[in-house]
Amino acid sequence: MESFKQNDGNRDELIIKQQREIEKEISETTPLVSDQLPLTCLWTEYNGDEIFTAKIQDLSKKYKFIRRTRPDGNCFFRAFAYSYLEYLISNVSAYQEFRKLAEESKDKLVQLGFPSFTLEDFHETFMEVIKRVSPENGQSQSQVQSELHKIFNEQGYSDYVVVYLRLITSGKLQEEADFYQNFIEGDFTIEEFRHQEVEPMYKESDHIHIIALCTALGAGVRVEYLDRGEGGTVKAHDFPEGAEPRIYLIYRPGHYDILYPN
Repeated sequence: MESFKQNDGNRDELIIKQQREIEKEISETTPLVSDQLPLTCLWTEYNGDEIFTAKIQDLSKKYKFIRRTRPDGNCFFRAFAYSYLEYLISNVSAYQEFRKLAEESKDKLVQLGFPSFTLEDFHETFMEVIKRVSPENGQSQSQVQSELHKIFNEQGYSDYVVVYLRLITSGKLQEEADFYQNFIEGDFTIEEFRHQEVEPMYKESDHIHIIALCTALGAGVRVEYLDRGEGGTVKAHDFPEGAEPRIYLIYRPGHYDILYPN
């Protein structure tokens, strides 16, 4: 019996070691957020697969570029933040509204019961990022865009933004628990779902995360779903329903990247 336990232990250690090596390789070879790439670069990924080729062709009628995010479980939050700030760079009044909302968000989370000392650093860094990409800094749009790209590829800043958006999402789920409970599958309570599936880093996002974050920040997102579903077209969903999209994302099972309309 002892030898079986040892074998199991060794196997678990090997699996964990292999997983860490894979994660290390991904982090060393994949930027947190890539440069803009032509949408047609997706064709090489699917290597002549007829279903995906037809769907990418359909997608290319609406979108010109894609910007990849690192597949680390944080891709939705990172793609959302980058894309929304990119929009705000060129829209001063929307930027000012968002900065005010972001400034006040910490007090709102404290009122919901989040510990102030936990929020402090994350909120401070979140606000620093927002101010560094202000369209009112006297820099050209290309300079601000360059600053945004630089910030989001610095792990410290980039991850702090993701953490803070996860906390905002969690706060929204708590605030409107009765509504969001309907979206949760299985026996999770809202409380359990927030602490296990929303707040921890590297946890993948689903519709419930998207709806809660978009509602909390008043931002519309259109997600294009590239999958093996029937028909040669890509299905799009807007979150929250009826909102005008400012952020465009592509979803492939388990992963989000940023899209740029024609």
